[in-house]
Amino acid sequence: MGIERTRELRRKRHRKVKLATLKRRAEKASKSEKAVIAQKIRRLSPGAEQLLAAWKMA
Repeated sequence: MGIERTRELRRKRHRKVKLATLKRRAEKASKSEKAVIAQKIRRLSPGAEQLLAAWKMA
């Protein structure tokens, strides 16, 4: 996987799967668990604050 674009697409797809998993977990999470999930989202995604606002977690 030497081509940068290929690596970028792979990272994007993996991030999409992880965010879907975190969103599903956040729906059933308690307040303290939501804080942990929000930290993970901030670390994972460059557009984290917009995501958290859209998911009403910020």
